[in-house]
Amino acid sequence: MMNLLKPVKALLFSIALVSVVKQPALAEVPTYTNPYTMMEVVADKAFNRIKQDQALIAENKEHLRTIVIEELLPYIDSRYAAGTVVGRTVDIRQQPEVFAEFVKAFEQYMVQSYAGALTYYRDQQVIIEPERPIENQNIITIRTRVIDPGKPDITIDFKLRRNRSTEQWLVIDMVAEGISLLDSKRAELSNLIRQQGLASVTALLIEKSKDPIVVPE
Repeated sequence: MMNLLKPVKALLFSIALVSVVKQPALAEVPTYTNPYTMMEVVADKAFNRIKQDQALIAENKEHLRTIVIEELLPYIDSRYAAGTVVGRTVDIRQQPEVFAEFVKAFEQYMVQSYAGALTYYRDQQVIIEPERPIENQNIITIRTRVIDPGKPDITIDFKLRRNRSTEQWLVIDMVAEGISLLDSKRAELSNLIRQQGLASVTALLIEKSKDPIVVPE
């Protein structure tokens, strides 16, 4: 069962938390105050783009970086995600400029990682759960179901957060099989940050992000 789940899990990780060198201004892309509408639009645009660009991807897998940046990034709260990964390891209020550089490096690293994850996608169907009342919640979970003929359906929970100033919802995390993407990245990096410092880990992520796009093992 686990072997069947890995490709689609990796694919959906790319939606949950993708980041890039410089996040476009919110005014440059459509904004959504309804998280269910946002999820429907983003999933439809991203997966259709991948299907349409299969020839370009086959010729050069680096094209997936462009798709990640253009179709997914505007709907990801990358600063919040980076702050969650850092956690209490360092006091980012005491070194805001260093943290800003870490956010950029973290974004590059995630783009590189999840562009690779998107190499798994071909033509799976993603179904988003019916809309439910949001009321006064600022963080919600939207459940999706991935249908891949001949394989068991996979349930993925996406966590979204509402910006109190703009009322816009952005993706902050994804949980598959009880595993949080944010928690896994925090486990990967927090000890390094504690031992080597934020600036050192920033430099490490910049180098990692330069690796070519490959199909993950």
